[in-house]
Amino acid sequence: MAEFLTGMKRTCYCGDVTAKYDGRTITVMGWANNRRDLGGLIFVDLRDRTGILQIVFDESIIGESFKKAEKVRGEYVLAVTGCLRRRSAAAVNKKIKTGRFELAAAEIRIVSESETTPYALDDSARVNEALKLKYRYLDLRTPELQGYLLTRDKITKLVSDYLSKNAFINIETPFLGKSTPEGARDYLVPSRVHPGSFYALPQSPQLYKQLLMISGFDRYYQIARCFRDEDLRANRQPEFTQIDFEMSFVDSEEDVMQIAEGMIADIFKKIKRLDIRSPIPRLTYAEAMNKYGSDKPDTRFGLELVDISDIAGNTQFQVFSNAVRGGGSVRMINAKGFIKGAEPLLSRRDIDALGEFVKTYRAKGMAWIALREDGLQSAITKFLTESEVGSILARAGAETGDLILFCADSDDEVVYASLGALRLRLAEIGGLIDKNIYNLLWVVDFPLLEYSYEEKRYVAKHHPFTSPKNEDLHLLDTAPEKIRAKAY
Repeated sequence: MAEFLTGMKRTCYCGDVTAKYDGRTITVMGWANNRRDLGGLIFVDLRDRTGILQIVFDESIIGESFKKAEKVRGEYVLAVTGCLRRRSAAAVNKKIKTGRFELAAAEIRIVSESETTPYALDDSARVNEALKLKYRYLDLRTPELQGYLLTRDKITKLVSDYLSKNAFINIETPFLGKSTPEGARDYLVPSRVHPGSFYALPQSPQLYKQLLMISGFDRYYQIARCFRDEDLRANRQPEFTQIDFEMSFVDSEEDVMQIAEGMIADIFKKIKRLDIRSPIPRLTYAEAMNKYGSDKPDTRFGLELVDISDIAGNTQFQVFSNAVRGGGSVRMINAKGFIKGAEPLLSRRDIDALGEFVKTYRAKGMAWIALREDGLQSAITKFLTESEVGSILARAGAETGDLILFCADSDDEVVYASLGALRLRLAEIGGLIDKNIYNLLWVVDFPLLEYSYEEKRYVAKHHPFTSPKNEDLHLLDTAPEKIRAKAY
């Protein structure tokens, strides 16, 4: 049976035990992570959100309460009072931060009992995701997930502290408002008092930010919840959080970017102990798309896109030539060394699977040339002259063991999306991404508009709340697709 905590008050968290408590009587509370029964001696690793502390239940010390300790099983919630003592040198556990200490229990309260859990928390990495979601409260007890939430908490505080020091005011804006055209579908909430009318959940607090600016709140920020009724994707959720801030009386994008850089540098310094060099490198939208096929490029590895439209547009291979004549392009990626040796990173079946993969990004297919030790292998070289093949290989910097992958389309956006996604997939296969490296950059000079074939008009590239660059205003009537936005 669970017991009330009458008279018991926690001294500190399990993971916060240090030498200052050595020899003192303290009380800790948490979950029984595991238990080892050695007869008259029971060891329990007590866990809370800060870490683990070993508890020793010695029958000769704890007396009658030892019977309670014998009942303890995994995930029981306990309150334990005892004397903190140092472990012997041979018994020190270097895997945990409290490994030099243990608590010799003098009193135990079973706050809550637990049934046998559907899976062991220590084995959660191998547990089916559906089972973990069903028992989400168990998954949230694991150090990994608790670490994410604790880190998020620290980041939230750092953001608030930094922006507050820079004269920003934290203002909360309503969730229930009027629907606005922003590019995604709104979640709608029916009004009980106005039948047939609906509120819309905000995709971002954009209208409220503008309202606050003209009201005299020249520096506003909010860690805002945003809602978008969109289909799930790897990088898209129906609801998410973003750091939102707005500034009046600034002259350029650089004024805003400078504040953002300082905030990012502060977070990395205090969370990751990393110094972020300033200014953070800039890359134009056009450069990002041409080299990486993405407006959020990962620059920690190569595999850059190479444009061969000038070569491919004049070939007899109609997939290539028609794409160029249609106003699009032909681009390639050299997966350097991916088919080298007896155990290549990509088999023929894998290459075919990559062809299916790019189709999910509206590509009609993927051509390829493999440079194997016994010569070229490809289904497209028969449509190309020896000179054209040579020019393509030279531009790719191709060597034996390389696999060159092509995408062609009359719509450049299809080429970019397909090869941009393919580039990331190849990096994953090749283990090319060092997760301990952070290459931060700004992507600047985004297009203001793009043409919608469905609506037969120009629409905002990202959202309708960005201004055109002053030097591009003359293009508004003649070439609106070339206008760059003050967006980054």
